[in-house]
Amino acid sequence: MAQQNHFRRFMVIWLLSSAVITPVAILLLAPIIPPGNGSVQASGHVTDNEVLLAGAIPVLLMVVIYMVYSIIYFREGSGAVSEGPAIRGDSRLQITWIVITSALVLALAGYGSAELINDGAGSGQGPNPAFPAAGKPLQVQVIAQEWMFTYRYPSYGGIETPHLVIPVNQLVEFNVTSLDVIHSFWAYQLGVKADANPQQDNIAYVTPTKVEPFSIHCAELCGIWHGYMYDTGRVVTASAFQSWIKSQQTRFAPIAKDLPPYATTYLPTPAGRGS
Repeated sequence: MAQQNHFRRFMVIWLLSSAVITPVAILLLAPIIPPGNGSVQASGHVTDNEVLLAGAIPVLLMVVIYMVYSIIYFREGSGAVSEGPAIRGDSRLQITWIVITSALVLALAGYGSAELINDGAGSGQGPNPAFPAAGKPLQVQVIAQEWMFTYRYPSYGGIETPHLVIPVNQLVEFNVTSLDVIHSFWAYQLGVKADANPQQDNIAYVTPTKVEPFSIHCAELCGIWHGYMYDTGRVVTASAFQSWIKSQQTRFAPIAKDLPPYATTYLPTPAGRGS
């Protein structure tokens, strides 16, 4: 009877705490959950993180509340020297714990898999994306090299620029490649992260929803100056993008003839050869 009373009391405390703390935590943490809402894909990441958080809080509360409950109700009195009664375990409790935790893990795994299938955009999906986004995208090639990114716009004559600018509310197709070693293109606020591998075209889709700057970093250790391989991109209005791209075409026109023909991957000519 005493065990049943403890079990009922613990369950009441845990259920009430979960019902109160879980929504409060979600409401307080949702505005600051990364990577923010700078794109459709980033907003999807935030939603996924909220679901994972909502599933983790009750589990965390169960562990913490049980620990505190045990300290309060099952501690030995002062001066006690005995080891206490032997605990043989409870098969019903063990089975219940296994069933509940298994159901939670499988549910979250199913949710994550469904989200990946429905919207796998934002991460590199190779040269032939399994889940291409709808609509006609603006293609931007991200070219990584030690230790910088450059960006090529094939629909604007293949002009290559040192900074990334894209229009708001426009589906963008990033074609990510490398000229030397393995890098990783990480546009944090856009929720985009794609490896840049030599002789590989790694495609990632994104639709920015806010006019704002965003951080770009290399997320793969690529050499001595890896830490300095970063930039700040910009999401601008459609009209501002057209003005900017025209200015870049004019600015870089003198060197356009020296660029190799546009391709999804490149094999640079070695600077020197061994004798």
